Amino acid sequence: MRIGEKEILVVGDRVLVKPDNAEERTKVGLVLPQSVVEKDPVQSGRIIITGPGTPMPSFTSDESEPWQESSDKHTRYIPVQAQAGDYALFLRKEAVEIRYRSETYLVVPQSAILLLIRGDDINKNAFEQ
Repeated sequence: MRIGEKEILVVGDRVLVKPDNAEERTKVGLVLPQSVVEKDPVQSGRIIITGPGTPMPSFTSDESEPWQESSDKHTRYIPVQAQAGDYALFLRKEAVEIRYRSETYLVVPQSAILLLIRGDDINKNAFEQ
């Protein structure tokens, strides 16, 4: 992903998420303080970019020992299930918040993602957390 002249690369089995603004009001209209909103164990957001996945060792039949250097320098990965544009529900405590150019993003490991929703017409109020 390019932001300005910089390129952002996500490493391993992690994804970069643009979080939704947390609901600051209850259904009856009470305003919640930020400390209460941040304690919610599940958060949601749109996936911006994904990492390549979990690296796999390269095993070939001609190598006698798997720890020896191989002539094949191409790394293979087990890809992540998430794709850019997916809407994700994930565990908040596993996410790492970063700020880049006054925007807030979350780096979330694939193991913390609970649910992925694919499609453009996602209604954020269609489900309750």
